[in-house]
Parts: sequence; structure tokens; C-alpha cells
Amino acid sequence: MSSKSSINFLDKLLDGVEVEWKALGDVTEYSQTRVDAAELDATSFVGVDNLVADKGGRVDASYLPNTERLTAYEPGDILLGNIRPYLKKVWRATNSGGCSGDVLAVRIQDKSKLFVDSRFLYYVLSSNKFFSYSMLHAKGAKMPRGDKSEILNYLIPIPCPSNPKKSLEIQSEIVRILDTFTELTAELTAELTAELTARKKQYNYYRDKLLSFEEGEVEWKTLGALVDINTGSKPPEILENATIFDYINAGTSRSGYSAASNCAGDTVTTPSRGQGGIGYVGYQRDPFWLGPLCYKLQSTNKAVLINKYLFYFLQSRSELLLGLKKEGGVPAVNKSDLIQLEVPVPLPEEQKRIVAILDKFDALTHSITEGLPREIALRQKQYEYYRDLLFSFPRPEEMVS
Repeated sequence: MSSKSSINFLDKLLDGVEVEWKALGDVTEYSQTRVDAAELDATSFVGVDNLVADKGGRVDASYLPNTERLTAYEPGDILLGNIRPYLKKVWRATNSGGCSGDVLAVRIQDKSKLFVDSRFLYYVLSSNKFFSYSMLHAKGAKMPRGDKSEILNYLIPIPCPSNPKKSLEIQSEIVRILDTFTELTAELTAELTAELTARKKQYNYYRDKLLSFEEGEVEWKTLGALVDINTGSKPPEILENATIFDYINAGTSRSGYSAASNCAGDTVTTPSRGQGGIGYVGYQRDPFWLGPLCYKLQSTNKAVLINKYLFYFLQSRSELLLGLKKEGGVPAVNKSDLIQLEVPVPLPEEQKRIVAILDKFDALTHSITEGLPREIALRQKQYEYYRDLLFSFPRPEEMVS
């Protein structure tokens, strides 16, 4: 939408009224009331740890305060996590309670409640512009804190404060529109997540069914008789932003990128050592660099065993790999144990059939997995566009950058 369209939209919404830009401190204050810690529980205590990042609201506290008196908050107050403002921790209180010293309770002054809607104020203070402003004036390097005085200098738009009824009507309409976008985004996320869960269950069901064999139906052989198993080495250069060759090491995801490769594609990988990665099975379609904490498994005879089939089988039987894990300082799977692991080996034609079916299910599942965050991101951008549009009130000339 063009800037001209934006102005026309706001003109209709404002209906000719003026907009005043006021410092936050002119219409709000930090809570001056206190509450006894003994009166609080997990549902009413708010510390910076139980405010959720990225405007996620709050969750029940996992611990209670060890101080006797705390700053009190009441319904309608805007609570801001004041450590590392870039985490965007903000919540509009729906109940009364108390908060730690690292949480700011912003309360609308009594005289301003006639023309300031706390829901409108929440949207103003949950904008990226506000958090950028707070970070600009934050103090400290490792654990920056917002400057309480500067936060109160932040300018917020108030439509026609001299006409409280009209002002609240305009603010309420803005809130209604943004609430609608929020609800639609939440509904979409729930629908896509449910679809993804259903597809994953369907995929796992068919994968397990295809890879389950009756006794005597197929021959079982050890990995040592079917594949070469080796670990890799440290790459000559790890690149952060380039996408030349994947660097695969311990863990369940790519460890970075390499300027060179030491392994061909069509290779099964599984961590040999490390915390959290044992049992994970990956398939590398393209050439990559194999790290020192990861095994590569490659069929010695593809007329007997297809690598992609081996990947699907081991992926469906991660408990077999977990059963080989040696505990200690660093969990590990010894090669001497791995080569003894037995796998079913149907005829190559059957392996190809199984792989073809699972490839289709895998592609569908991953397309939804990749589509979910992409669709949510698009909805979020749409929401932010309209939010910015709804808050692009005309400024006096001296305020325009």
C-alpha cells in the first residue's frame, strides 16, 4: 500500500481530529505501589525469567521472590522486561501481582485514563520501534538494561486527547484491527501445526510398516558386512555465511560450511560422540565435509544395499543406536559396536520401492515443515505492516526525521 493510501486510511480513521505526540512519562508512571511477597504465587509473580521473549506474554513462575516487598502491578499495567530489551519481553497484565526489580510496571496515570486505552498503549510498547529505542539508550554491554528515564521520554501518539470519547473510539478501533490480525495468525499457526503433526504421524506409520519384516522374510546382516564406516577430520576452513559444502559433525544439524568436501553425496551420517546427538541419523545427498565426531556409512555394494534405504531404516530405529551409547565424560558410540548392528536386507527392487514411497512422504512432510515458518513469517510481516500503518500518525514537522 502506498504512503498516499496510508494517509487516506488514517484520514478516514482520524476523521479530521488532531494527533498529539506525548512523552510516555506525560501519561504514565512506573508503579509506586508495593505488595508483600508472601501474597504472591506462581500465577501472580512476574520476574524477567517468566516473561516470554518476542512479545510472548508470560508463563507461570518457576520460582518465587526472596525479597519481602516487591513492586505491585494491576490489570492494565504494561510489564516490560528491562534486561536485554532486544528480547522484546512485554505483557499487558490481566491480574494483580508483584514483579521483580528487572521488570518495569508501566501504569497509566489516573488523569490520563480518560483518553489513553491500556490496550492501545500495549501495542505502542510492543512495537519494534519502541524496543529499538530502548536498546539505543540501554546501559551495559553483556547485560544491557533499559534507561528508565529515557523510556519515559519515548513519544507516543494520542489522537485528540482533548476529546476523550473520540480518542478512545479511535484507539479502540486500532486495537480491534490488531487483535483480529493476532487471532488470525494464531489460528493459522494452530491449523498448520495440526496438519504437520498429522502428516508426521502418517509418515512414521508407513515408514515403520514398510520397514517391519516377518521372521524369515528377509536376511539380516551386520553393518560391518555391508558398509564402510569411518569418521572425518577438521575442515581446512569453516565458513559462516557461504554455502559451498555442508560441514557435518556431532549434533542433529549442520555444524557450518566448509570450503572443501571430503565425502561424496548419497551418504548416511550419525554422530560418534557428543552431547545430545547420539541416535540421530542424517542423509547427505550432496558432497560435504565430514567432521571428526561423526560417522559416515556408505554401502560397499549398492546391488546389495542402497544407502537411502539404510538411512530410512536407521532413522526408524534410533533406539538401536542409543542402545550402543557409552556414557562417560562425553557420550560416544564405538565403531566396534556399530559394525555389529544388524539390519534387514530385502532385495534391491524392494529397497527401491520402499525408498520411493518414503521419499514422497518425506517430501510432503518437509514441505509442510518448511512452509509453516514461512507462512507464519509472511503473516507476521503482514501484521507488522498494518500495525505500522495504523500507528503512522502525522507528526509535527520538527519531529519528522
